[in-house]
Amino acid sequence: MVKQPVSVNGVVRWRDVGMAGIAKQEQKERTMVVLRHEIGDVLRDVRQRQGRTLREVSHSARVSLGYLSEVERGQKEASSELLSSICSALDVPLSVMLREVSDRVAVAEGITIPDTVPQEFSQRYGKDMTTTDLDAELTKLG
Repeated sequence: MVKQPVSVNGVVRWRDVGMAGIAKQEQKERTMVVLRHEIGDVLRDVRQRQGRTLREVSHSARVSLGYLSEVERGQKEASSELLSSICSALDVPLSVMLREVSDRVAVAEGITIPDTVPQEFSQRYGKDMTTTDLDAELTKLG
């Protein structure tokens, strides 16, 4: 690590400079993930992919339009009950929504997490594959 003089108000201090300092700063910036922002982004993406309005989803979820908007913008931290209601209104399992959030957080943190279901199985069976079916297929492959 290299030290560099820095003058602040006429007082000279020494500051660490170099790759280690930069790496630590990047690590700190990369791991600062606000969960409510990621949840809101995923909920908004799902709703927009379905071509639905905030009004439609808020009515189905029995949540005020303003509150749902704040959740989507990451301004409000939604309870698990509220998230479940919104996911039901979107016809998306809570676990699928949380999985997408988890994947986004992992990417933001620079972590690569392999999918738990091999891609060829998910393409072949889609959502209909049960754990028993997966176990049978994996046993066949050895």
